[in-house]
Amino acid sequence: MFERFTTEARSVVVESQVHAARLGSDTITEEHLLIALLAGAGEPGATGRAAGALASLGLAGRRPEIEGALAETRRRGGVSQAEADALAGMGIDIDAIVAKVEEAHGEGALSQGGRVKRRLTKGHRPFTPAAKKVLERSLRVALGHGDKHIGEEHLLLALVTGPGAVSEVLGDFGAGYGEVERAVYGTVK
Repeated sequence: MFERFTTEARSVVVESQVHAARLGSDTITEEHLLIALLAGAGEPGATGRAAGALASLGLAGRRPEIEGALAETRRRGGVSQAEADALAGMGIDIDAIVAKVEEAHGEGALSQGGRVKRRLTKGHRPFTPAAKKVLERSLRVALGHGDKHIGEEHLLLALVTGPGAVSEVLGDFGAGYGEVERAVYGTVK
């Protein structure tokens, strides 16, 4: 599948590994793929469909805000802001629940996901199953739009297609699938 990736898309994958290392993660997640896309879009003179889409959606310079929203979602055990707001409407205060859990088990107790840290083999960081699914979906997105190669725009669309914190946070920032698809391809059939 990687033979279909454009040079730019391959750069995003490589940069996601760099961001995983910077954040101290032993795996490469969907978040790292998004951070790599945002980092590339935020560079002066950034070109390409994904950079253009992120810029037109007002996200190119908002990487710190988006990283903060992702960290807060992780802290809440994967509950997005939209989900927290919906639960608050039913009288459930997620922040109070998180505070109680952290009081009993330590800060960030819900963000660890019960994973046991493992030693890296010569610096190799594997992709999580969810990140692998993003890479697989990017192929389906490309083929669905009649594109023969997988570009960074297909990675971005694959990120907003799937379930999880990344698509929820992007949605909170006004970048759901429909908005991203229009920003990438213009008017969609």
